Amino acid sequence: MKYTLLTALCLMIAFSTSTAHAWGKSGHRVTGAIADHYLSDEARSAIKDLMGIESLAEGSTWADFMRQNPDPFWQREAGPYHYVTIAKDQRYATVGAPPQGDAITGLKKLSAMLTDPSNSQEQRQLALRFIVHIIGDLHQPLHAGNGTDRGGNEFRVVYKNEPTNLHTLWDRLLIDDEELSYTEMTDWLLAKISADQVTEWSVTDPVVWVEESAVLRDGLYPDDQFLSWDYGYQHIGTVRLRLQMGGVRIAAYLNALFEQSL
Repeated sequence: MKYTLLTALCLMIAFSTSTAHAWGKSGHRVTGAIADHYLSDEARSAIKDLMGIESLAEGSTWADFMRQNPDPFWQREAGPYHYVTIAKDQRYATVGAPPQGDAITGLKKLSAMLTDPSNSQEQRQLALRFIVHIIGDLHQPLHAGNGTDRGGNEFRVVYKNEPTNLHTLWDRLLIDDEELSYTEMTDWLLAKISADQVTEWSVTDPVVWVEESAVLRDGLYPDDQFLSWDYGYQHIGTVRLRLQMGGVRIAAYLNALFEQSL
C-alpha cells in the first residue's frame, strides 16, 4: 500500500496517546545483562542478597510494567522519572529539573531508598529495579526530550510503510530489526567493549549521560518523515553504542552506591 503523508498522519491518531517505554523490553534487558557483567563483587553480593535469583535484566523492565499499577506512587509521582527535558541549545546543568521532578531527581531519591538499611526489602527492591530502568532510559537519546514533542512521541513518521513515531522507532523498532534475542544482542555487544572503553564510560554523574543524549537527539530528526532501511543503517551504530554505555554505567553506578553503603 502506498501512503501519502496525510494518510500516514491520520493513521497515527490512534497511537497518539500511547505511552512509550524507553528501549522497549529487549533494549532494557540488554543494558541490564551488560551491567551484570561489570558488577563488583560487593555489588553482586548485595544485589543477590536483596533480589535472590532475579537478574538485573529481569528487573530492568519492571518500572514500565508498573505504570498500570493504581498506587499513587506510580500514577502521580513515578511518570516523570523516565525522562528529562533539555531544550535545544540548553544544558541540563543550567535548566535543572521541573517542579514535578524528572529522571535525575528520581534517581537521587531511589538511590537513597536503596542504600537506607531501615527501608523494607520491598522498598529497596523497587528502588533497585527502577534505578536500573532509569539509567537505561537516560541512554536512549529521545528520553532527553526537547520539550516540544514529548520526546519524539508526537513526531510522526512512516517506517517501512508502517505509521509510527520517532520515539517508538528508537525505543523498539530499530532494535527489533536486528532480529536478535536480548541474550544474543548482549553477547555481541559485550564482545566489542574494550577495557579502555569500560574505564572511559564509567561515569556515574547522570547529568553527563543526559547531556550526551541531548546532543545525539538533535541529529535523529529526519527531514523526510517517510523512512526506510537507510535510516536504520545511519543510526544503528548509535543504538548499539548507547546500549553498551548504558549497561556499563548501570554497573558503575551500582558499584559506587554499594561501595558507599558498606
